[in-house]
Amino acid sequence: MKYYVYIIQSLVDNTYYKGFSLHPYERLEYHNQGESLYTSRKTPWKLVCILAFETKNEALIKEKKLKKYSTQSLVALINSNQNILKQI
Repeated sequence: MKYYVYIIQSLVDNTYYKGFSLHPYERLEYHNQGESLYTSRKTPWKLVCILAFETKNEALIKEKKLKKYSTQSLVALINSNQNILKQI
């Protein structure tokens, strides 16, 4: 089983939201349906990055680190080969 950290970007103001999920595409739908209080005010969102991990712990540690990243660092990660969306 893979564990995923995802980054979504608001199409309203271009801000980023970072999260953890076993199913990042389903999680994107959750955000876009306004079911998350934090992200509901900035819908719609687009998925811009998915990172895959072998363990839940690895993914949660990465998510926590991403929440402290600058916008410049997030953009670099989104454009990196770590982003499995670039492989699809």
